[in-house]
Amino acid sequence: MAGGYAELLRTRHAARLLAGTLVGRLPNATAALAVVLFVRAEGGSYALAGVLSAVYGISNAIGQPLLGRAVDVYGQPRVMLPASVLSALGMALLAAVGLDVLWLAFVAMVIAGLFTPPLEGGLRALWPGVLKRADRVHAAYALDAVAQEVMFAVGPLLVTLCVAVWSERFALLVINLIGVLGALSVVLSPPSRQWRSAPREAHWLGALRSAGLLVLIGAFFFVGLALGSIAVAAVAYADEHGGGMVSSWLLSALGAGALAGGVVYGARAWPGLPENRLRLLVALLALGYLPLALTPGVVGMTALTGVAGVFLAPALACAFVVVDRHAPKGTVTEAFSWLVTTFGVGSAVGTSVVGPAVEHGGARAGFAVAGAGGIAALLVLLSTKRFLGDPGPHEDGAGPAENDRNGAVEPGFRAGHQA
Repeated sequence: MAGGYAELLRTRHAARLLAGTLVGRLPNATAALAVVLFVRAEGGSYALAGVLSAVYGISNAIGQPLLGRAVDVYGQPRVMLPASVLSALGMALLAAVGLDVLWLAFVAMVIAGLFTPPLEGGLRALWPGVLKRADRVHAAYALDAVAQEVMFAVGPLLVTLCVAVWSERFALLVINLIGVLGALSVVLSPPSRQWRSAPREAHWLGALRSAGLLVLIGAFFFVGLALGSIAVAAVAYADEHGGGMVSSWLLSALGAGALAGGVVYGARAWPGLPENRLRLLVALLALGYLPLALTPGVVGMTALTGVAGVFLAPALACAFVVVDRHAPKGTVTEAFSWLVTTFGVGSAVGTSVVGPAVEHGGARAGFAVAGAGGIAALLVLLSTKRFLGDPGPHEDGAGPAENDRNGAVEPGFRAGHQA
């Protein structure tokens, strides 16, 4: 797959779009850690930090589908760049007012979350026009999942470096300025400027009329809850074990483990149905989260978080394929947006729930929340197997295809999606 990744990145505009999207999403990827560190530095509690992070996450979840619809109507540059600037200004407002005027801090979180640009869904809308072939688009899903883990590994280190050299307030400002520059790189690219949305099939439920998709987003709500709780629990663990960069080591190890898992997963073509494979990957992901509640010493804990991350990128890459297979005709982009939104809501709920858990039971209780989230995700998939089955053969009987349950064409390969 390494050769396949290299071929994808040599495609004109591909590397720029991927890099710009990852950099543009850096504020969203590091918000939980940056906000917790800032609130703690201002004298706030873990519970308050968790609630502020949850407000950001829920606002983000509301804003993503709304901004995605605006992108479909007005195009990417006219929506994504202003949204990125407004989101950064929201974080700048938090940095300016701190916790002195608490209601303004909540308003800042709403603005920062609500206007987070939908870069992830936007990139998947651009891939068909850039890569031209469906097999390359599917390979790009795996590359996307792997590349995200680089961001999740580097992001916490960058936040902590800014804190160590300057301050928690400066970290908020710098990370969000970098995010604006990433969004700017994307929207100035020819594919982004030329892209127009395809006509969509009218239905009031849209992608949500697919039972298989509902199962999928239900499961990944709990995966998001687990990850959101880990971010806060890692800071609590660091406080119990000398502070410093310990929390960043744990979160970076989590990302590095996912990166390694994604590279290995993408190195071969896997047999069997992706729905069955997804259940196995989520089971392994849940088993990786459970030992975190043991909270051994820093070296052992770093190793455990690395192992816990191994199956995250493979599960995400497999989920992207399953989304394609179960999204109703003409709703693949919307389906991806709902998956991202649900994942974000789960993460926000995780940061909110884990705050009181940490206050009462320390880091061990926080990591126990993550383990419970992983188990819940697995139970959702196991209890709804009849809804998340094989979508069936092509209409011509040629074999499995994307969206076949709903009679759709290959995702994104319609005239309106070509850049």
